[in-house]
Amino acid sequence: MEPPLLDENEQNLFANPAADPRKMRRIIAEDPEWSLATVPRLIDICVKHIVNNFADNPLLDELKPKHKEKVLEALATDLPLKITAPLVSDEGYWKRCCKSRWSVCDTDQYGDSWKRMFFERNMEDLIENFVPESTELSEITETLELSKDFIMRLRIRQLLPQIKDVSSGVAQEDEISDQGSDTGTDDSLDHFDFGMIINKLPNLVELSITYGVRNCGMNFEWSLFEFTQKDCSLLARAVKSCTHLQILRLQRCLIEDEKARLIISHLLDHPGLRVLDLSHNRIGDKTGRAVGKLLSVNKILEEVNLCDNNIQAEGASAIAFSLKKNSTLKTLNLKLNRIGDEGGRNICQALMKTTTLLHIDLSSNGLGEHVAANLAEVLSHNQSLEHIIISCNKLGVAGGRVLQEGLENNRVLQTFDLRLTEISQQSEHSIMNVIKSNKEKDSNSVSA
Repeated sequence: MEPPLLDENEQNLFANPAADPRKMRRIIAEDPEWSLATVPRLIDICVKHIVNNFADNPLLDELKPKHKEKVLEALATDLPLKITAPLVSDEGYWKRCCKSRWSVCDTDQYGDSWKRMFFERNMEDLIENFVPESTELSEITETLELSKDFIMRLRIRQLLPQIKDVSSGVAQEDEISDQGSDTGTDDSLDHFDFGMIINKLPNLVELSITYGVRNCGMNFEWSLFEFTQKDCSLLARAVKSCTHLQILRLQRCLIEDEKARLIISHLLDHPGLRVLDLSHNRIGDKTGRAVGKLLSVNKILEEVNLCDNNIQAEGASAIAFSLKKNSTLKTLNLKLNRIGDEGGRNICQALMKTTTLLHIDLSSNGLGEHVAANLAEVLSHNQSLEHIIISCNKLGVAGGRVLQEGLENNRVLQTFDLRLTEISQQSEHSIMNVIKSNKEKDSNSVSA
């Protein structure tokens, strides 16, 4: 008897029994969403492993560029600096680190470098929150060793004072008063000592410090804003030893003449200082004389800012005397002082002889019509001054006419601020036309 004939499907099942769904093995995954399509690639598994174990086994330079990029994109921003600082140079990683810590980030002020921004702002935060005798110095020293090659500027907006110990009674107060000659007044509070770090920053070119406490609220005390004698001595020695420092700013520190003169005395032979900013303090004529001596001795200083102080005619005259012989200063700011007509006349006499000064600000100094006449003579002879600010002085209508006449032959002045000087609108209009003409000629010469 012949075997029954099989159709094509039955023949295939007979030839391949595994194709029969009734005889196939069925695998039921524990995860109902599991499928072969979701299995990650081996390279992705390796990258994830490297990222998860980066703190214990940092592996980066050995990777290929495309794999290295994947690792850097996935690295956590809170890894210890001792691991990332010497190993990671990728700007994308440091950009993520900056944005994870600070809401406002502008690399224009940091040479377009995210890594520099992170290390400078991180060090600033450590210093601003350092409390003498309370905060461990080890964190700053460890971070300093990792950050020193990337820090070019430090802008310290606050310095916390040492915490007073009020539980030790009268005996301790007597002991403090006995040591007053060494540490300042009885209630003086010491702050962070920059001598501990400044010489360990080989690329530091700018140091800006404000001695005070931000957001103190109802806990306000004048002692929180005191720049003590000990602070002054330590800072002066630190700045003198930092020969590569170019810019020093001590703003809103309540600095008085004695302390300002001590700082300036340590800067007389400084080989690198180009900018000195002592604005918004309490300095007077004695500091004016000290600045005059600095201008006579220092051969590279380019900018001095003494805005908002108490310098009067004597101090301004000392500065003017040195300005006649100085050949490097380009900017002088005496705004918001009280130099008066006498000081203004002496400054104008100095401007007749200087050939390097480009910018001067004499606004809000109690100048009158007599100074306008001296300044008009400067405008007709000086061929270097490009920017003059003399606003908020009572020059009067007659003073305006004199300035207008003095400016007729001037071809270099680019800015002349005469707001709130009580000159006539006609004089102001004529002066502004001359300034506009000078700017157009300057722009044409540059384009040519």
